[in-house]
Amino acid sequence: MPNIKSAKKRVKTSERNKLRNYSQKASMRTAIRTVRDLALGGDIETALSNLPEAFSKIDKAIKRKIIHANAGARLKSRLVAKLNAKKA
Repeated sequence: MPNIKSAKKRVKTSERNKLRNYSQKASMRTAIRTVRDLALGGDIETALSNLPEAFSKIDKAIKRKIIHANAGARLKSRLVAKLNAKKA
């Protein structure tokens, strides 16, 4: 446990940020999983309608530095590739 007042505050702040980041990352993963499952299930139209929500959550995670920009680009690219493969 820290002894310095500012270090104690930093522990509380980092814990609060960790919980917020975890929540945001979990909702992003859920949106990605939803699109992926719909695509694998063959419901391409519903997957396409859910794609903007997943992209939005990925972009917000990038903006808030929860994931790296290249990781976000990779996730979006893989989602679109899965949908295009199922369409064909």
